[in-house]
Amino acid sequence: MRTQSSAITSSGIAVSSRPGSSIGTLQAALGVAAFSLTFPATAWGLESFGPWSLVAVRSVLAALVAGGCLLALRVPLPARRHWAGLAVVAAGVVLGFPLLTTLALQTSTTAHAAVVVGLLPLTTAVFSALRVGARPSRTFWSAALVGAATVAVFTVQQSGGALTSADLYLFAALVVCAAGYTEGGRLARVMPGWQVIGWALVLCLPIGVPAAAMALSYEPVDLTWHGVTGLVWVAAGSQFLGLVVWYRGMAAIGIPKASQLQLAQPLLTLVWSVLLLGEHLTVAAPLTAAAVLVCIAVTQRTRG
Repeated sequence: MRTQSSAITSSGIAVSSRPGSSIGTLQAALGVAAFSLTFPATAWGLESFGPWSLVAVRSVLAALVAGGCLLALRVPLPARRHWAGLAVVAAGVVLGFPLLTTLALQTSTTAHAAVVVGLLPLTTAVFSALRVGARPSRTFWSAALVGAATVAVFTVQQSGGALTSADLYLFAALVVCAAGYTEGGRLARVMPGWQVIGWALVLCLPIGVPAAAMALSYEPVDLTWHGVTGLVWVAAGSQFLGLVVWYRGMAAIGIPKASQLQLAQPLLTLVWSVLLLGEHLTVAAPLTAAAVLVCIAVTQRTRG
């Protein structure tokens, strides 16, 4: 038992929630901050690339960064029993969520698209309960529901309350991402979080390379400063670095509690939308922010 604990600690994962809870919360929060830039960066990327090109190229670039790190550190291949879980992470986080949200952002504003992120914590907690046997308390669920409802109402109101065809993409993205987050959080308990996303990205290379070549040959490319910056961020920041700290945070404080930190992500995305895309916020923003922060405080103090 002592040897196993030492091995896990040497991998950089805090298994004990007591000494590592603060660090785990910080890591998860850094992941949320990175993810909050994904939609604005995607909107920038779409200025230069088509949706299929953007998703395929970001996957390849992120895989090259992750693969280079794995090779440089001579990380051994994961055990055979972990490959199925890595495939779920790859399908949900590396391919499914980026593709579906990018397609949605062709006809949706970032504010409207942020509704999927507002509902993601609750969906991730449900997947966690089903997949890894997590049993949060009633107080936890109540706070999660209130927080999710608050964010959903706010983000829908920001977009005028109209439902569009993009919603089908957004809700599908919600489901596949929650599955990927849950499986990645489970794997991050037995292997370093950066290796979880690293191997998931490498696993997508056989699909990403031909997809990128095909997409680039069919979709027009008009390189701009915004477009290239957006591509670099979604590839290196959102797709790799953000997921590294996110999975480490989930391993330290648990999937349900870490997922509730994402309640703040839509509000952060709206702030970036104002600063980077010139979108406008209503006076409801500070009131919603206060309500969300209360919900996060409740979920973080509640024992699952």
